[in-house]
Amino acid sequence: MERKNNSQALEFILREFSAEPETQPLLFVIFLSMYLTTVLGNLLIILAVSFDPHLHTPMYFFLSNLSFVDICFTSTTVPKVLVNIQTQSKAITYAGCITQMYFFADFTTLDALLLTAMAYDRFVAICHPLHYITTMNPRLCVQMVLGSWILSNLNSLLHSLMMLRLSFCTDLEIPNFFCDLKQLLQLACSDNLYNNVAMYFASLLLGGSSLLGILYSYSKIFSSVHRIASAQGRYKAFSTCTSHLSVVSLFYCTCLSIYLSSATSHSSHSSAIASVMYTVVTPMLNPFIYSLRNKDIKRALGTFLMVGTTKC
Repeated sequence: MERKNNSQALEFILREFSAEPETQPLLFVIFLSMYLTTVLGNLLIILAVSFDPHLHTPMYFFLSNLSFVDICFTSTTVPKVLVNIQTQSKAITYAGCITQMYFFADFTTLDALLLTAMAYDRFVAICHPLHYITTMNPRLCVQMVLGSWILSNLNSLLHSLMMLRLSFCTDLEIPNFFCDLKQLLQLACSDNLYNNVAMYFASLLLGGSSLLGILYSYSKIFSSVHRIASAQGRYKAFSTCTSHLSVVSLFYCTCLSIYLSSATSHSSHSSAIASVMYTVVTPMLNPFIYSLRNKDIKRALGTFLMVGTTKC
């Protein structure tokens, strides 16, 4: 393939879900419905937490930030999918691809770090309840969220700047419906050794440490819950973790599925399903998991919707 030094003039070709024209309107409706559901569901969580004084606690502070990140995460990929389906175009500019890659990596890392912060919050609440108020003070919560934003943006900025030094060939086709760092590196014509080292090192450092932090927190939580004498006490203590544990399982399972499917499977269909589960379905399900399994959220949502209906 011919090399192109002026990467800014390149256009990447994203993979389409179906080449049949009659399926395009159905795909557009499906993706639009999932996107609107994701935005509305997470927005309701944010509004409920903001307007209900009973939810002004560290756990729900982290949850509202997670909901905001999920809206941004989905908005990184789905609007471009909708535009491509509507215009019957698969192209994305070089600048647009690098931008999408930056924000995709940014919000993916943010999701992992916020889930870790929420696990630490549950660890302190269950294992050290007497010190919870002093430990999880507002200043620490803000610092944890701010630190997560700084780390995730520095990580994305590093990969984006390193990507700019690479040369790409013409007629590049990305085997996915969005620009992913790993797949972009595979399309580079120039040496990408340092990029790959940085990618795997950052994944191990941020993703691996986040997962280890969550596993460590829950190992301590399980140990503390197990020592509670009454079954009712054990249920009450662990019930505050079930929603978070469900979201963690969904996030990491879909995250692993997309990279395992791209590494071990040659089926574009299975890879597409894994990508949709990871980028669209997971952020859409998170508000349902928290609202259906959390009495405080359900009560706050009911009150907020009732007040909104009364004002109308």
